[in-house]
Amino acid sequence: MKKNQILIIAVTALMIFSGCKKVLDVTPPDKLASSLFWKTPEDADKALTGLYNYLYADGQGYATSQYTVFAWDNFTDDSYGQYNYGGGLNALTSGITPQSGDFVKAYYTNCYQAIAAANSFLANVEKVVSGDKLKLYKGEAYFLRAFNYFWLAQLYGNTVITTEDPFTVDYTSSRAKSNRDEVLKLVLTDLDAAIAALPDAAYSDGHAVKATAQGYKVRVLLFQKQYAAAAALAKEIMTANKFSLNPNYAGNFYKPDQNNSKEILFSVRYLRPNMLHQDVAIAVNLQRWKGQQGTQDLINEYEAADGKDTASSGVYVPGKPFENRDPRMRQTFFFPGDTKAQGWPFTGALSIATPGKDSWTKGYYAVKKWLDPSLTDPDYGTIDDNDFVLLRYADILLMYAEAQNEAAGPDASVYAAIKLVRNRSNMPDLPAGLSATDMRARIRHERRVEFALEGIRYFDLRRWGIAVQKLNGFVPNPLQPTVKTKYQANYEFWPIPQGEIDRNAPALEQNPGY
Repeated sequence: MKKNQILIIAVTALMIFSGCKKVLDVTPPDKLASSLFWKTPEDADKALTGLYNYLYADGQGYATSQYTVFAWDNFTDDSYGQYNYGGGLNALTSGITPQSGDFVKAYYTNCYQAIAAANSFLANVEKVVSGDKLKLYKGEAYFLRAFNYFWLAQLYGNTVITTEDPFTVDYTSSRAKSNRDEVLKLVLTDLDAAIAALPDAAYSDGHAVKATAQGYKVRVLLFQKQYAAAAALAKEIMTANKFSLNPNYAGNFYKPDQNNSKEILFSVRYLRPNMLHQDVAIAVNLQRWKGQQGTQDLINEYEAADGKDTASSGVYVPGKPFENRDPRMRQTFFFPGDTKAQGWPFTGALSIATPGKDSWTKGYYAVKKWLDPSLTDPDYGTIDDNDFVLLRYADILLMYAEAQNEAAGPDASVYAAIKLVRNRSNMPDLPAGLSATDMRARIRHERRVEFALEGIRYFDLRRWGIAVQKLNGFVPNPLQPTVKTKYQANYEFWPIPQGEIDRNAPALEQNPGY
């Protein structure tokens, strides 16, 4: 199999990795994989493909894989998931518990399965490949192991570390958790190994490159509040000139524009006709069913076109709230009265966008981002193959601006990075002379509107330490003021799924507050 084919395939030996009797008990029922599989270089190709296949894991919620990135916004003040995609609706209204399903359970399970597969790959790949190919393949495996451990660290905090080959170690005994700092130390070590091994090239075929690993390391360093180091590393990506902003903001979110976007550093790749989204097309999920809808609070966040808030703007017209606003607003959502001229994909009786009609809940806004503009009347049977974008260059720029502002204040380079992002969407420059505190607020605003419906907001709020402030008691729909969300301080560490606690007691303790 060619290296650039990221396809879900039946790799019999590798799939034993996910057939274990419990997540942290990964002893296989026999030694088939280690004794029969690692025989030819083609086995390494198949095994590497298998590592990437974990990006397509089932999120356990209807119409979501784990990396259906927009489902994460249901956990925030940005969107409402009326069908509980990812478990976000239940988590926000009822709270998170050890019995919660969907993302709360799925990420823990899948990440450990992916880590077990990466561990076995690293232990065996040198049996069948050598030289530059070995270096490259191990670099990808180190990146993917770090990728999964970072998810565990962000969500669950203190988790079990395992780096051994699951086919040679007895996992039947219980293991205790390591603290989050130890997990993040391993993540950084693996990312450094990946950075040293991966090609210094543009991202093109679904395989991680050097900048992919560097970008994730910037995220980790920001998470740890190592601002100077994060800024320096983000600057390396910027000065390497391998990536740039896509002049078409919306083109980052649908095919074929995604295929040529120099902005994307990492994504979950799909390809018609064999690699399609779980259950239904994105357009059916978001546009036909209105499975996710933007909140009024997010719409209020968008500036007027002159860069001012709507109360002080010289171009905002009262009574016409959806006109003369930041263009990203209309590139992300549909509004009442929209028609084909605004990209509304429906015809006939549904040809005019109307809240309260066709699953559109009044008080929210239908999603436009991720819609293939060539589609008309998406419904059952519609096929799209949009990639889920996990990291893009705009994030590198804004992470640089945030880290540099925290480390050194709002110098010219901070302004320059934000200018690139805002000017791409025809938004004016920020005013000169901002304090570090004012710049921090501007950067947080910019991240919210730039990455709406991309699964970033939840993690931003948590690492900024303001999730309780923003999410506890939040009213998602002003037409239903008595319905409020729930977010507690202990949610910084999600609960370990109860089944894992039961199977690994007493060594594996539940996180505090559950």
